[in-house]
Amino acid sequence: MSAPDFWNDMAAAQKMAQKLAPLKKTLESMNSLETLWQDAQAAYELSEEEPDYLEECSDLLEELTAKLDQMEIQVLFSDAYDNGNAIISLHPGAGGTESQDWTEMLLRMYVRWGERQGFSVETLDYLPGDEAGVKSVTLLIKGDKAYGYLKAEKGIHRLVRISPFDSSGRRHTSFSAVDVLPELDDGSENDIVLNPDDLKVDTYRSGGAGGQHVNKTDSAVRITHIPTGTVVQCQSERSQISNRASAERILKAKLLDLKRQEQEQALASLRGDQQDIGWGSQIRSYVFHPYSMVKDHRTKFETGNVQAVMDGDITGFMEAWLKARAAGVNLSVENEDM
Repeated sequence: MSAPDFWNDMAAAQKMAQKLAPLKKTLESMNSLETLWQDAQAAYELSEEEPDYLEECSDLLEELTAKLDQMEIQVLFSDAYDNGNAIISLHPGAGGTESQDWTEMLLRMYVRWGERQGFSVETLDYLPGDEAGVKSVTLLIKGDKAYGYLKAEKGIHRLVRISPFDSSGRRHTSFSAVDVLPELDDGSENDIVLNPDDLKVDTYRSGGAGGQHVNKTDSAVRITHIPTGTVVQCQSERSQISNRASAERILKAKLLDLKRQEQEQALASLRGDQQDIGWGSQIRSYVFHPYSMVKDHRTKFETGNVQAVMDGDITGFMEAWLKARAAGVNLSVENEDM
């Protein structure tokens, strides 16, 4: 960055500056740990002459332990796209209004989580439900290690509650699928090249509230990748060009994910441990009735504070998954009645 011509290419310079930020943060954390350790050692030595310093030493070691735990989490972000932004899509399962309402609750949970982390949350696509909730929604969550955290959320999420839409007050079970992809920067698509002959591009008018312009022109874009049948759409921007660019980024991320899944399935078949990734394999259950409990079926991490979870307090679930994955724990889903 100290090179005289560094800022001549503004786009490349900005990318390099973005890479520098987390590295600086890591160095600052390491320096802080070293300082705490030296202070604790000094307090312990002083406590041999003045016992009051022993309590200060204990406090410093407690703070050091907490920061070491946080540093341990940071070390777990080792995948190629962990430090980048995330594209997260939510889709309701069977059940109509019930599952659409559950999907909207999950949408609120992830938005709140992003806000807690100080991340930027953008809506790329939103299709409201017929009566309540949402039929589908795609978010772009921008922040340091957004994908590293959110990749733990990919899978089926189950809700058990007394339905507000059932006049008889019966208990209902709803499902929603969460898909998480890394946002790919220009030049980082791992040889994912879009052939125009493989794309079917449709334009249509954006739905929902959006001002005087958004519903009057065919600015929304839907792209179908013919060879794989993959469909993506975007309607958040005012111009068709911007929406197409966003849709192509999502499509490249999806195609890269398909490529990775194929490689993982090939390895799994060689190992003989192919796992069920079907619709019925919920990774987490959120039980509102007859008791309060949120439990991850992969890591067994759980909490009884359902309201805090729905308000975005889900980092604990993500960190438990990251630790289990790094430790080589079998993360195949083992569902049980809750």
